[in-house]
Amino acid sequence: MSKRDYYEILGVPRNASADEIKKAYRKLAVKYHPDKNPGDKAAEEKFKEAAEAYEVLSNPEKKQRYDQFGHAGMGGAGGFGGYSGQGMSMEDIFEQFGDIFGGFGGFGGGSRRSSRRTVNRGSNIRIKVKLTLEEIAEGTTKKIKVNKYVPCDACDGSGAKGGAKGATCKTCNGSGQVTQVTNTFLGRMQTVSTCPTCNGEGTIITDKCNKCWGDGIVRGEEVIDIKIPAGVEDGMQLSMSGKGNAGPRNGVPGDLLIVIEEAEHEDFIREGNHIVYDLYLNFADAALGTHVEIPTLGGKAKIKIEPGTMAGKLLRLKGKGLPSINDYGRGDQIVRVNIWTPQKLSSEEKAILEKLRNSPNFNPGEGKKDRSFFDKMKNMFN
Repeated sequence: MSKRDYYEILGVPRNASADEIKKAYRKLAVKYHPDKNPGDKAAEEKFKEAAEAYEVLSNPEKKQRYDQFGHAGMGGAGGFGGYSGQGMSMEDIFEQFGDIFGGFGGFGGGSRRSSRRTVNRGSNIRIKVKLTLEEIAEGTTKKIKVNKYVPCDACDGSGAKGGAKGATCKTCNGSGQVTQVTNTFLGRMQTVSTCPTCNGEGTIITDKCNKCWGDGIVRGEEVIDIKIPAGVEDGMQLSMSGKGNAGPRNGVPGDLLIVIEEAEHEDFIREGNHIVYDLYLNFADAALGTHVEIPTLGGKAKIKIEPGTMAGKLLRLKGKGLPSINDYGRGDQIVRVNIWTPQKLSSEEKAILEKLRNSPNFNPGEGKKDRSFFDKMKNMFN
C-alpha cells in the first residue's frame, strides 16, 4: 500500500476529530466504491488506500503511534501496521467498515448483503524483542519462533472433517442474517440481526474434524522474520498484520504485537537519539593534553584532548548517535570527561604531588570555578 501520509489521504488536518475523520473517509469510500466504479482498478486502489488510512486514524492507540512515529511506527511497507493488505480483502473492508456506507455495506445498501456474514478473527499476540544499541542504530531482522494457533492441517482450517465445506444454513440461507418484520402502532418495523442458528457464519458444520473439533485451529508454531526499523525506542510497540493467532474456521488472523526492549549497553547511555560516553583521563593527560581512542556505535574514533581540559567538559561527535525513526537525521555522541584520581600512590609519586600542591598553577583562583556544567549538559541535548 501507499506510504502517503494518512491525513493527506483523507484530506483532514492532524488535529481532526474522530467525527471529521469518519466523515472524510465516508466521502472517499462512496466516491471510489467498487459498485460505483465497476472494473476501475485505480478507483479500487484509492478505495483500499482510504480504508488503510481510516483503519489507523479511527483507532486511538494506532493513531497515537502513527502521530508519534509516522509510517515507521506502523511498520509501513515492511509489513507492520494495522492495514497492510495482508489478510484483509475487499470483503473484510466491507465487514469492518460497512456501517459507514449504510445498509449492508454495499453502495445503496443491497448489493453486498452477503458480506455481512460473521468473519471470525484470531486474537492478537504480544511478544518482547530485546535489541542492542548497535541493532537499533542500523535496524535489524529478527527470526522469532512464535507459539500460536494455526489452521488445522487435517481440515485445512474449515473445521469440517476432510476439509469439506459446511452446509448452508437453512435459517438465513447463507446470508448470516435474519430479517424480522413486526407490526407496531407506528407501522411495520423491519430489523436485521445475526442468525442465531449459525451465529452469522452462513454455514453449519455437521461433521466436525476429529483433530480440531470444529474450530479449524490447533496449537502450533511459526518462525517469523521481524524487520525492525532503525531508531526504535525502549517500550515502543510495532505490529505485524495477520501474524497473530489464526481465526477459527478460516477466519482473519490477528496481529503480532512487538514490544521493543532495549538492552543495557556496556559503554553508552542513551539520551533520546544521542548517546553519552564517560571518558576517564588521568590528571597528567588532562593537564598536558593528548589523543585518545574511544568506542563508537560504528567502531572506534580518535579524539584530541586539549591541554588543561577540566573534569565535566563535554565533547560532541556529530552524527555518531542514533538515527531518528522519522528520518529526521541522526543524533550525536557526547563524550563526558572525567578525571581519574588514583587511590594508591608510591612514595615517589607522593613526593612529586607534594611539590606541586602549593604551585599557583595547581590552585583555582577565586571566582574562577566553572559553574556552567549543568548549562552545558542542557545545551548539548537540545
